[in-house]
Amino acid sequence: MSQSSKKMKANERREYILTLLKQRGMPITGSALAEEMNVTRQVIVGDVSLLKAGNEPIVATSQGYMYMSEAKEDLAYQRTIVCQHEGSETENELNILVDHGVHVRNVVVEHPVYGDLTARLQVANRRDVKKFIEKVRSTNAPFLLELTGGIHTHTIAAESREALDEAEQALKEAGILLEHQG
Repeated sequence: MSQSSKKMKANERREYILTLLKQRGMPITGSALAEEMNVTRQVIVGDVSLLKAGNEPIVATSQGYMYMSEAKEDLAYQRTIVCQHEGSETENELNILVDHGVHVRNVVVEHPVYGDLTARLQVANRRDVKKFIEKVRSTNAPFLLELTGGIHTHTIAAESREALDEAEQALKEAGILLEHQG
C-alpha cells in the first residue's frame, strides 16, 4: 500500500522521506516528495530540516535532496579549481568537466557580506548538466557567479589524477580556468 494513500503523521512522514532517500540513492526533489505524500513543498522543507537537525546526512543539491551515507563509494581524487566566465558559459564549463569523467561536487563564491557561499551541484554527466541548466532557466534564478564577476571555485572529483588534469587543461583551452598570475 502506498504511503500517500493514507494520511501520515508528521513523524511517519519524516521516516518515509528518510527511507525513500536511502533507497533511491539519487536526488529527489522537494516537489516530488510533496506530491508523493500529498502535502506542500514547504512541509517537506520543514521535515527535511528537522531530519538534518537530527543529524541525518541529507543534503540539498541542485537536483533535489540526497542521503549521503558514509558507505557511499567516493572517487579517489579530488581538487578545487578556480574558474571565471559569464553565466552563459556555465553549460559549456560543466560539460567539459563531465566529458572528462569528472564529477562537479559544488560551486563556491565569496560574498562580500556572507563570506563563502557554497551550493552542492553533484553533477556527474551530461544529463545532470542538462537538468541543472533547465532548472536555472525555468526558475529564472541567477548563477552564483553573477555575484562575483564570474569568479567561482568548484570541488571536482574523478577516478584518476589524469582525468582531473585533462579536464583542467580543457578548461584552460576554453578560457574558463583562472590561473595564478606571476
